[in-house]
Amino acid sequence: MRTHYCGHIDSTLEQTDVEISGWVHKRRDHGGVIFIDLRDIQGIVQVVVNPTEEFAFKAAEKCRNEYVLKVLGNVKKRSPETINPNMHTGEVEVIASSLEILSEAKTPVFPLDDYQEVGEEIRLKNRVLDLRRPEINTRILSRSKISSSIRRFLE
Repeated sequence: MRTHYCGHIDSTLEQTDVEISGWVHKRRDHGGVIFIDLRDIQGIVQVVVNPTEEFAFKAAEKCRNEYVLKVLGNVKKRSPETINPNMHTGEVEVIASSLEILSEAKTPVFPLDDYQEVGEEIRLKNRVLDLRRPEINTRILSRSKISSSIRRFLE
């Protein structure tokens, strides 16, 4: 299903073919080229879909937030002016050669990124979505690691 996690793709994998899968975090259409921020448990990576790849491009046009995708592509280093220093994967992007929609999704009731404040009542009504938010996900993973280390110590 995958050769790498999205958050593990970096400049050491330049010119490497990868197979990644995850949720569409954001989708941007810039005059013919579609950019998709693909998210999994380890992080986010930018996927670039060019119109020369007809099947991948048609699938990318249908994508919306929270669709689940499988992408085959080649890791390329970004040009210096497009590097995102705020992301671990900000130096590279995956140029898609194949894109498959594994699961479609309805548009979420609220955005799942770090930048939005959402009322507690809405979050509790949509608890499954709330658990996908990065801040909540980080807390769950931290709690799991702490519990595991305590169990190992007590064993």
